[in-house]
Amino acid sequence: MSANKKRLLLPGTMARPGWEILKSRDDVEAIPYSPRIEPGDFHPLLADVDGVALALTPFGAPELAASPRLRVVARIGVGFDTVDVPALTAKRIPLMTVGTANAPSVAEQAFSMMFHLAKRNAQHDASVRAGTWREQMTAFPVDFLGKTLLTVGFGRIGTRVAKRALAFEMRVLAYDPYVPAADIRAAGCEPVADLDAAVAEADFITIHCPKNAETVDLFDGPRLARMKPTAFIVNTARGGIVNEQALAAALAAGQIAGAGVDVFEQEPPPPDHPLLKLPNVVLAPHMAGVTREAMERMAVAAVRNILSVLDGRPLRENAVNPEVFD
Repeated sequence: MSANKKRLLLPGTMARPGWEILKSRDDVEAIPYSPRIEPGDFHPLLADVDGVALALTPFGAPELAASPRLRVVARIGVGFDTVDVPALTAKRIPLMTVGTANAPSVAEQAFSMMFHLAKRNAQHDASVRAGTWREQMTAFPVDFLGKTLLTVGFGRIGTRVAKRALAFEMRVLAYDPYVPAADIRAAGCEPVADLDAAVAEADFITIHCPKNAETVDLFDGPRLARMKPTAFIVNTARGGIVNEQALAAALAAGQIAGAGVDVFEQEPPPPDHPLLKLPNVVLAPHMAGVTREAMERMAVAAVRNILSVLDGRPLRENAVNPEVFD
């Protein structure tokens, strides 16, 4: 290997378009690894790499200590709760995410879950298959027309959910302390500063904020109790933003009508998890941003992010810690 050749460590599961970009780079060597690799096997691979892309693999101080040449870390995704950002920042190493690459897919999945719940698809399918037709119908489906949707988070995904909700002639409330109210109004939505008051108004609530110290248990028992008994909540962001035990209790008691859950605190959840036993929940294995198209877009974005840093032209808008470039 040439002394000037840049060495990249990339998940072997990364979609083909990402690898295709690297074929035109004679100055780059790409090494695949399993995204489920154990630390004892991962650390030796980091010894002489300039860039690493992460799928499921956590990255913290031990990994950083094993990476003396490292110049950039990229997530093939947008979440970074498994990455020690302060440790990277202290070493002036950027953490890059894929921007809007999977945002449309997550927005579509959030709406898919809302449709499933509002239109009672599972019950209708089961009744036809069982030959009971409408005899066992316990409740009618509901429309989106005229209903109020609350999006918690008005960034890349929340804005897309809002746009789709407006197309269904819904009223959209947006809670995001970090987005100017004028920007929310410009998008045709209503900014809200009081989350509890907005929760009480909403017919649908969808979560699109990052998981951090401010948002863990953002929806706990008391806040869930403020929801209408006819309302639905969908979480495609991160497990732990909605307290799972409190959610299960609210659903079991009929305190709220239903929930869509794509993310869990522990993934996969244990077999005895209470949400797995409830009929008014639709579940998914953290797949909202995992479509064929999104996987390809994310692979391309992750590789371009890494190369932008190594080439001295960083895509600052995709950096979690852009201050490292100053």
